Amino acid sequence: MKITNALLFCLAILCFSCKGEKKATQNNETPLLKAEKQLALLLQDAEKANRIPRTLDEEGNIHWTNPKFDWTEGFFPGSCWYLYEATQDDQWKLAAEKFQAFYEAHKYKTSNHDLGFIFNCSYGNGYRLTKNEAFKDIMTTAADSLLTRFNPNVGCIKSWDVDSGWQAERGWKFPVIVDNMMNLELLFKVSEFTSDPKYKEAAITHANTTIKNHFRDDNSSVHVVDYDPDTGAVRGKYTAQGYANESSWARGQAWGLYGFTVCYRFTKDKTYLEQAEKIAAYILNFEGTPKDGIPYWDYHAPNIPNEPRDVSAATITVSALLELNTYSDRDYMPAIDNIMTSLASDDYTAKIGENKHFVLKHSVGSIPHGNEIDVPLNYADYYYLEALNRYKNLK
Repeated sequence: MKITNALLFCLAILCFSCKGEKKATQNNETPLLKAEKQLALLLQDAEKANRIPRTLDEEGNIHWTNPKFDWTEGFFPGSCWYLYEATQDDQWKLAAEKFQAFYEAHKYKTSNHDLGFIFNCSYGNGYRLTKNEAFKDIMTTAADSLLTRFNPNVGCIKSWDVDSGWQAERGWKFPVIVDNMMNLELLFKVSEFTSDPKYKEAAITHANTTIKNHFRDDNSSVHVVDYDPDTGAVRGKYTAQGYANESSWARGQAWGLYGFTVCYRFTKDKTYLEQAEKIAAYILNFEGTPKDGIPYWDYHAPNIPNEPRDVSAATITVSALLELNTYSDRDYMPAIDNIMTSLASDDYTAKIGENKHFVLKHSVGSIPHGNEIDVPLNYADYYYLEALNRYKNLK
């Protein structure tokens, strides 16, 4: 049997968890052990500030999540849960429980679609690992809040309210972003918890509407589709965080790939498997992507190769590919191997003690908004840890 680089990388990760031993690789440490050491330092920072870390500000200092509400607030506790899963070290369990409790009251928020991100990545992983019934109840309340944003005329969950902020300046009525595919996992899970089909039915309807209206003939995704809330008609197709309305925002492609892979997991509907495969083909076959597999922030950014990369898009993509590879007849391991090896390199993984203790470098939040450009992001670290754990399970 041919031993691939991917398998060797996976075995190196396994060395970290097998029998509780933290063994050295030929490069001294596994990627997972490096991540744990780095995030242990970030945990100290978070404990001292009693805040959840999000990214770095323009001066290079830690930027914390907004305690009133922040779509990224679930990722750091989620990373702690993944480290608890990998190490069985109770410090990570206690940290996850502490920091996710900061925003438990947000389960009642009906003004934002990001409750799936927030509560599935944190409480969802917590319930999976501990079976704490209180976590399940919190997820159910969050799912009920999320369902208030579902419009049956449109067949989608509304992403952004348009009565204030920059969204109000666009003239939109019912914007739906491809990112919203990531919030469906919470609905699928809560349908299983409660045996109530309403959550799953809404998720399926949203996914079907997204396939119909968000994807172009080449299988790339539009970022924003604006609908008429009364008739469900498409009013226009736009971008908010990409380069142009007609371009392919890198993280948007990743959200779509991940979201439809999850839809297939819960439904076994081959429509979703095929959609995920189509998106994967677009991502992996795009001629302008660098050989290391880490995309530019937009596939059609105007100044390539002098454009920022987006490591967050790569981590979401590779984590999704690891799951998709278990369902599809296609072999995604060469691409997975390439991306994971790149992420673990010094080009993208910070040295321990640097990068203000975030694991990965070179992500992009939103260039059109001038926010979080070429910085670490808590969700890049989260999906990287998820991918590392999925590698471990490939044994």
